[in-house]
Amino acid sequence: MRKNPVLNQIVQALFWVLVLIILFYVLFPFYWALKTSFTNPAELSKTALDWFPSSPTWENYRAVFQGQPFGRNLFNSLGVAAGTVIISLLLSVLSAYALGKFRFRFKSALMYIILGVSVFPQIAVLGGMYTTVRALGLYNTWGGLILSYMIFTLPFTVWVLTSFVREIPNELEEAAVVDGASPLQTLFRVMLPVMTPALVTTGLLGFIGAWNEFLFALTFTTTDVARTVPVAIGSFSGASQYENPFGQIMAASVIVTIPLIVLVLIFQRNIVSGLTAGAVKG
Repeated sequence: MRKNPVLNQIVQALFWVLVLIILFYVLFPFYWALKTSFTNPAELSKTALDWFPSSPTWENYRAVFQGQPFGRNLFNSLGVAAGTVIISLLLSVLSAYALGKFRFRFKSALMYIILGVSVFPQIAVLGGMYTTVRALGLYNTWGGLILSYMIFTLPFTVWVLTSFVREIPNELEEAAVVDGASPLQTLFRVMLPVMTPALVTTGLLGFIGAWNEFLFALTFTTTDVARTVPVAIGSFSGASQYENPFGQIMAASVIVTIPLIVLVLIFQRNIVSGLTAGAVKG
């Protein structure tokens, strides 16, 4: 059966139209934030519908750091997100190895419990977490935020890494055992290098989730000692010296987004490998 060249061209044209629509939908909000961040605050209401700022300025970016301790908030977000990812990955690697390679009773039930915890809405555990954080003396500290973030980061990383570990050939583990390696030596010297793509993928997704988290950060912090950037940006409306702080909010949003874009670009190959691992078995 011969293919119709005209029909193929139409299908190809429709495909690229769909791609352009998706790209516009995804990239336009970031472009608009970037454009607004370079617009003079005094002219923002007059030029809100313009595609480009008439006189680009860095005033919004300067105001972000001059009007409030935004640098401290960035440092808090970096420390809390990094701490959450490091602890979650360490615990997840140990758990995934046991769940993926060892046989024991109620393993399937345990996996479904872990998955069930990850789908709970934050508001459902907010009261219990508030009581726990207060009782442990971790209120308004990095430790309190890390503990609360791990409720959702840890189940996700355990589930993904367990699925990845199951796909690792048993021959690698058997060879290490024959050479006299202990279970921990097998995990850290043999399995861990193979798990690099999955570790990068889950670590980056966990970092993004902790970096963007708002509800726990709003509830468990009261000052800039531990306040993260999402909460800090939300307070700009009351702290700005301008009637319309929207340009300042957009500048802060661009500053917060750029590190995530850089991380994704750096680790994009590992991310693709981690997401597609186990998709084809053979």
